[in-house]
Amino acid sequence: MSTNVRPVDMKRITTKELAEQFIEEQVALIKEQVGSDKVLLALSGGVDSSVVAALLIKAIGKQLVCVHVNHGLLRKDEPEQVIKVFRDEMNANLIYVDAVDRFLDKLAGVSDSTRKRKIIGAEFIDVFKEEAVQLDGIKPLAHGTIYPDILESGKVKEHHNVGGLPEQLGFELVEPIKLLFKDEVRLVGKTLGLPDKMVYRQPFPGPGLGVRCLGAITRDRLEAVRESDAILREEFEKAGLDQIVWQFFTAVPDFYSVGVRDGKRCEEWPVIIRAVNSIDAMTATIEPIKYEVLNKITSRIITEVKGVNRVLYDLTPKPVGTIEWE
Repeated sequence: MSTNVRPVDMKRITTKELAEQFIEEQVALIKEQVGSDKVLLALSGGVDSSVVAALLIKAIGKQLVCVHVNHGLLRKDEPEQVIKVFRDEMNANLIYVDAVDRFLDKLAGVSDSTRKRKIIGAEFIDVFKEEAVQLDGIKPLAHGTIYPDILESGKVKEHHNVGGLPEQLGFELVEPIKLLFKDEVRLVGKTLGLPDKMVYRQPFPGPGLGVRCLGAITRDRLEAVRESDAILREEFEKAGLDQIVWQFFTAVPDFYSVGVRDGKRCEEWPVIIRAVNSIDAMTATIEPIKYEVLNKITSRIITEVKGVNRVLYDLTPKPVGTIEWE
């Protein structure tokens, strides 16, 4: 039987006890596969790579080398959270790469969304490869593949964080959660002691905020996306919507809206709020948000986010609108 096929008799992980049993089994398998070798992991801070990191730290400790690349397109405080959880609390061997200027300089003036995605993906692989070749004794590459990736693609996903590096550098893959579904991955993460904000982190596009800063990315508009997104998340959490709405975020287009601020005409950006519910991401419906919540979010965004004078709520279902704007 293929190692990429989930056995029919494999129990669904639905309890802490089953999660603990899975962790115990994987720790033994990881130790057997890895031996004394060092293992490299591209740690994005998403649930999949975070659970893999926690599993490997439990199994082999400092033999795991985590590389976290900050490309400037992450949500507010996400790089700091990765450092706090893994370096400070879990004592991980973590390499932090500040590549913000490198990415944003490459993206300057690029408005086509497909080109932006390709630039971000290619640059990420280049940065990760540069770090990988500097490390001695690295043989296996840990990877956050989960079972839906295999079912959807027919093969192990080519993650934007690592691309074709296993083949290019001769890496063997370590994929401890590749037969798990997302709900099982989250339960394993909670059992390993990861914080809820990391375990229940929403799906995030590989190019990050780069596809929510619509058109050519500028640093000031990117910051408006990051700050408005943080306000939306904070207010959704207060209203209990973070546990109800499947996906929510803000986007900022590359055009101005006319407004009035301090008695004077102003031309600033609009912020678009998107909040959708979906089961399979093929279709999506719009979450009906109470006016009081939307009003609070709007008031905070136009007051606290520099360069924004208007807030819009996107009511378009999928189809015909996609979940993301780019």
